[in-house]
Amino acid sequence: MPFVTAATLSKDYDVIVVGSGAAGGQTTYTLTMHGAKVLMLEAGRKYLPATETPMFQTPEQAPLRAASTPDKRFGFYDATIDGGWEVPGEPYVQTTQDDAGRFDWWRARMLGGRTNHWGRISLRNGPYDFKPRSRDGLGFDWPLSYEDLAPYYDKVELLIGVYGSNEGLENTPNSPPGCLLPPPKPLVSDLLIAQRARRLGVPVIAGHRAVLTQPLDFRRSAPRLHPRNLTAQKIIAADMQRRAACFWATPCGRGCSIRANYQSTTVHLPPALATGKLDILTDAMVYEVTLGENGLANGVSFIDKTSGKACHAAARAIVLAASACETVRILLNSKAARFPNGLANSSGKVGRYLMDTVGSSLDGQIPLLESLPPHNEDGAGGGHMYAPWWLYREQRAAKLGFARGYHIEFGGGKGMPGLNTLAGIEWVTGGSYGKQFKKDARRYYGSFVGFDGRGEMIPNEQSYCEIDPQVKDKWGIPVVRFHWKWSEHERRQAAHMQKTFAAIIEAMGGRVNGQVMTDGAKAIEAGGSIIHEVGGAIMGADAGQSVTNRWCQTWDVKNLFVTDGAVFASNADKNPTLTIMAIAWRAADHILALMRRREL
Repeated sequence: MPFVTAATLSKDYDVIVVGSGAAGGQTTYTLTMHGAKVLMLEAGRKYLPATETPMFQTPEQAPLRAASTPDKRFGFYDATIDGGWEVPGEPYVQTTQDDAGRFDWWRARMLGGRTNHWGRISLRNGPYDFKPRSRDGLGFDWPLSYEDLAPYYDKVELLIGVYGSNEGLENTPNSPPGCLLPPPKPLVSDLLIAQRARRLGVPVIAGHRAVLTQPLDFRRSAPRLHPRNLTAQKIIAADMQRRAACFWATPCGRGCSIRANYQSTTVHLPPALATGKLDILTDAMVYEVTLGENGLANGVSFIDKTSGKACHAAARAIVLAASACETVRILLNSKAARFPNGLANSSGKVGRYLMDTVGSSLDGQIPLLESLPPHNEDGAGGGHMYAPWWLYREQRAAKLGFARGYHIEFGGGKGMPGLNTLAGIEWVTGGSYGKQFKKDARRYYGSFVGFDGRGEMIPNEQSYCEIDPQVKDKWGIPVVRFHWKWSEHERRQAAHMQKTFAAIIEAMGGRVNGQVMTDGAKAIEAGGSIIHEVGGAIMGADAGQSVTNRWCQTWDVKNLFVTDGAVFASNADKNPTLTIMAIAWRAADHILALMRRREL
């Protein structure tokens, strides 16, 4: 890989992309495949999944049997490096520790960012999700529609590989023929959940996840991805053939050395590097976008973490794709005479309308799943099925008491045993031990199910981040301070999740573990805990009320773009990563068009 150092940077880059995750990877891929020379700056270290992924290690081979620790919150084998809700030397400020007003910020300081760790759930936003204010008068409409983004959803699905099915459900868009891979077979617990949930009117369908269930159709996909670009077609066709289909080895959160799931490091960067148009500099902590006398961005300043020195890189255009809150931090720390409150902030909206996904969880034990004979419970490292939001009509008629919906993720089965597999089982066994405990362990193993709600948050004035006037990180860069508030809509939504989960468990003949939280303030997870933060530099049609236009181009600086989740005008119940990539591809196409017209 052509990794460069601060001393060997070129002086003639077309574009600098800050960040290497979903947004940075997709932006860089599109630009380089169509001839632009790009410098990618990543704050974390170099990471190579092919050699660093623990594909076949089992829990007993790891310290503490792979249990979570403060520096490995999702377990010893999780792919996240130098990251988590706390990063040594990189603090952030919370205005309260109370769950109702706390925001926890997850970061991953590594090449590929959070794409190495994420759940791979890849859902399209639907038509309603781009025009929520037009439906209920709350929040903001996007300055683009589903039809504007649909062709880019198609391309991203073809490129990264997404399994799923088309069901024709309301606001759950179908994909065109050839875009989706076949979903894996449901687990036994999935089939029972689906049967009983449907009796309650809750639809359960195949999940959509970025995992290859079969080899990619490179012959058909390459021309669809890059029509009339034979060089790009050749590169991506060759790269697709190097990706293997999943053989259900270990959880996707470990990363994937055979490139069966989507990670920026295994899907976006290899073909981008194959163009010869990409330089990558890791351990580069960007803290400022610099402006020339003409008012245009002329580069970025960064700390070279290997030497501790401040450095500068120049380019014709700058793309911030560092993740929503990191992008906001860079913008607010980039001050100039024209922008005393931060770059591209003439509207005063940089940092505003921060959003996360509404989350709530409940689990239960199902007698029908006890003492099942051993059978193949391997799968695609995550959910094979899910329940999309189903109460649009009731919600439109104001029958629910909250304005936006949620989808349901669930899991069960006999996964690889670990330290905590049967932890707390005494709530079922009554506290058995000895031979009876062993019998109980065999009986109940695989009989537990868990439900997670993932819902839409409406942007509000009380949820935002700003630069703290006193606290700095270990490189002397001012850090962000978070303000957070859930509205009554989100709290009621979380309470509704709890009631729904309990109803499904009871319909399965099961019993709920613990208490069903009917008080939404107690049911809802703290801000940031779902790790779906978006907003902070929202796109809009009015320069006075937004930070970027519909092309992710900042209103104030025409050669400065934001392509990560910061531009989201709303946060649908769908996980945001697929939409981030679709938006980034669309923005990169626009940048290329501007360059061809010599407008950048």
